[in-house]
Amino acid sequence: MRFAPEVKFPWITYSDLWTLGGVCAIQEMQGPTVPWRPGRHDKDIAGCSPEGRLPDAAKEQRHVRAVFSRMGFSDQETVALIGAHALGRCHTTASGYDGPWTFSPTVFTNDYYKLLLDDKWTERQWKGPRQFQDATSKSLVMLPTDIALINDNEYRKDVRRYADDPSTFFLEFSAAYVKLLELGVPFEEGSEKMRIEFGRRN
Repeated sequence: MRFAPEVKFPWITYSDLWTLGGVCAIQEMQGPTVPWRPGRHDKDIAGCSPEGRLPDAAKEQRHVRAVFSRMGFSDQETVALIGAHALGRCHTTASGYDGPWTFSPTVFTNDYYKLLLDDKWTERQWKGPRQFQDATSKSLVMLPTDIALINDNEYRKDVRRYADDPSTFFLEFSAAYVKLLELGVPFEEGSEKMRIEFGRRN
């Protein structure tokens, strides 16, 4: 079943609109251009994945690997996707956790990886769930699933690659994000990805 966001725009589904919004937001925050194509169908609540299918931030690398490998992602792709933690922050009212991952949470950078490796992370003493804070400013957050990336030897290799080379991170994040956005989508044969450019030239 397809639902138009408004009768005025019957040619786009909510699912396409939300994913397109994510692609555009990443670019507007100085991140990579992510190829995108329409073709997602909206469904009601019965078509949603059950609770517990997403990564649990309180767990560690075995759980992270199990969740992402179930969706067909390699270790490298997993580390690339989690690099989106360069953006935004945790809110106690939403997740129970508190704080931003980086000092520039509205700019898409590889700072998340550099901070993971270069700073010292200690467990925060507070009444909330288990999380870590940086030793330097005590204002940044890392969750157990973030620390898992440097405690796991295979994950850590890609954390180092992305910390050292932002261009590689951008390229591989874009590819992994396209794969995430297209999981299970019944695209029509021959549909081509579009490069959505805002204020940029190819």
